Amino acid sequence: MTAAPSNSPLHLAVALDGAGWHPAAWRAPDARPSELFTPAYWADLATEAERGLLDFVTLEDGLGLQSSPFHRPDDRADQVRGSIDAVLLAALLAPLTERIGLVPTTNVTHTEPFHLAIGIATLDHAARGRAGWRPQIASRASDAAHFGRRTTPQLTDDDIRDPELIAKRLRPLFAEAADVVEVARRLWDSWEDDAEIRDAATGRFIDRDKLHHIDFEGPHFSVRGPSITPRPPQGQPLVASLAHASTPYEFAARACDLVFVTPHDRPGVERILAQVDDAVAATGRDLATRPLRRFADLIVLLDDSAASAADRKARLDDLAGAELASDAAVFTGTAAGLADLLLDWRPAGLDGFRLRPAALPHDLNAITRALVPELQRRGAFRTAYTATTLRGHLGLERPANRYARA
Repeated sequence: MTAAPSNSPLHLAVALDGAGWHPAAWRAPDARPSELFTPAYWADLATEAERGLLDFVTLEDGLGLQSSPFHRPDDRADQVRGSIDAVLLAALLAPLTERIGLVPTTNVTHTEPFHLAIGIATLDHAARGRAGWRPQIASRASDAAHFGRRTTPQLTDDDIRDPELIAKRLRPLFAEAADVVEVARRLWDSWEDDAEIRDAATGRFIDRDKLHHIDFEGPHFSVRGPSITPRPPQGQPLVASLAHASTPYEFAARACDLVFVTPHDRPGVERILAQVDDAVAATGRDLATRPLRRFADLIVLLDDSAASAADRKARLDDLAGAELASDAAVFTGTAAGLADLLLDWRPAGLDGFRLRPAALPHDLNAITRALVPELQRRGAFRTAYTATTLRGHLGLERPANRYARA
């Protein structure tokens, strides 16, 4: 495992979801539950994240209503249910922001690869090079009923107690997802950068020789191409995935530019990143030419004192009727304490962190107005944006077009 240099820039992102990642967050005194489906609410969150100079925000999405168990629906009415389309939301936020990356989640199991590819390419054009994409499989059998074209495995309560068992059951869906990403990447390259001529005098709008059929043939679908959308400003928008076990680590190693992992302590960081390294080796990926950025996820509750944060979490837990449980570690404390943790974990091999605010807007504001200044005082975080694209924020080069002649 390669440790992150101590003087390398620390990267920070936030995961935005509804009223926050605590199921009772919508009942907090400063929550805005009546605005969860309004443009103004999301614009305020995105512009606040940009105010804090964060690398990017991720936007959650799904094919069914949220549920307490991730693998099956429930009938609860005491938690937030419902969402708006993540890609369309990101497109709305694109002209309202200037530098921060926008990374929507999309389902790849029941959505056509061609539509996904042109949607993310269009977002990158709208955001002038700040788009990313988090492809996600549909692991709930109930989601398939919305489409009626196929079935997917029904996970049981026993299954979800073992991440490796889940990964084994869902391995075919991850293989299909890797093909979806490959199709998208080929479609993004199907227009060379200078394919558009737009010469009114000669009547040539495009150079047809610089548009390419991708001719993808796989076990799940075939796509001829080319795309209808010119190559995105970044060439290849950033592709990110969340991974908890061997199969998702392999998917990240094969298909993605960034992987989110969920350690619960410093030894956990080292153990998980060693598994990511194994996946990289198994797929034959050359990190020198195709770097894979590694972020750890944390749910955060931040206040001026650790006692205040603990009290707030206890109140939310009481409202929810259960203690907050998550795939990611839960940090409850002060900005200084969180900064200590981030800087302790980073040398184990992390490039950055994706923070999940437990309650919005409270914990997002604490990240941008308390954590970021604390990290800046320690010389660990930027004081201004130095790049204009999402790939640029993360130190990733713009890829060459695979179809362009040398």
